[in-house]
Amino acid sequence: MINIDIPSYKKLDIEYIIFDYNGTLGFDGIVEEHTKSLLNKLSEKVKLYVLTADTNGNARKNLEGCNVELKIISKENGAQDKLKTIKELGTSKCIAIGNGYNDRLMLKHAELSICISSNEGCNVQAMSNSDIVINDINRCIELFIHTNRLIATLRG
Repeated sequence: MINIDIPSYKKLDIEYIIFDYNGTLGFDGIVEEHTKSLLNKLSEKVKLYVLTADTNGNARKNLEGCNVELKIISKENGAQDKLKTIKELGTSKCIAIGNGYNDRLMLKHAELSICISSNEGCNVQAMSNSDIVINDINRCIELFIHTNRLIATLRG
């Protein structure tokens, strides 16, 4: 569990971090080895989920060795599938991380949400539904390993 009290913002009691795959964890469907290493370190604190329509068809293979639960969502109703997942887990216990239009609802409803704006860009609705926008997935993951960085970004 991640427990962070952010002055003049809110107290977080997080059990789950939910990641989008393409454009968030991976670029062109490939996840870097350093990112995988950070995911495994983060998984010692919270349960990690990866929700994807698996556009490139290689998510399962590319996440081998990562301590994450992969969930393939529909290509047609991905936004609703992602929202349903965080509601089932409990939105107040979830951090959502994504970049695309199909991430906008989970980003809006999660207790804390981060939009990744990196090589593939990000959807403006995903960005406007986020608490933080960051340009690198590794720096994003490190916010939860080195939580003073997160506090510095969000405190009032």
